[in-house]
Amino acid sequence: MSQRNRIALVYFLTLGGILLCVGIIFLAPYLKSRGSGLNAFAYLFFAPTCHQIPARSICFFGHPLAVCARCLGIYIGFLGGMGIYALRRGFSAVAMPKVRTLILVTFPLILDALGNLFHLWNAPHWLRFLTGILWGSILPFYFITGVADFFIQKKRLKAGRPENIS
Repeated sequence: MSQRNRIALVYFLTLGGILLCVGIIFLAPYLKSRGSGLNAFAYLFFAPTCHQIPARSICFFGHPLAVCARCLGIYIGFLGGMGIYALRRGFSAVAMPKVRTLILVTFPLILDALGNLFHLWNAPHWLRFLTGILWGSILPFYFITGVADFFIQKKRLKAGRPENIS
């Protein structure tokens, strides 16, 4: 499989995964509103990564989404970042963005989270959501690049050519 095809495969598998995650986020309150016991599995799916505090979550069908507003922003931002990745990068090269870019978009999220943690302020849902979107939108550039590079390097090592592709 060519490098371009490996990058495309990682991209489309990741796109399918994020679409599934976003779908489950919105499916959970819908199932709960219908009295389906399956909603518990949807909420349980995100429990390891999100506190799911109802007061910090956006409601849908009268029930909180499966994640808080900030995590929703991260997932939606990741989905949007997938679109930007395809338009900006395509599938021809693997190149990690600069670390300072990650630090720059992470700073508002950390600042908001710490301010809330230390009770300096109580950010509204829209601010939590926006800091999540900002951070989530850059993640595909690191995730897809990292996973694709891993598989490309693995193939090169198997073939006895460990040179760096960057």
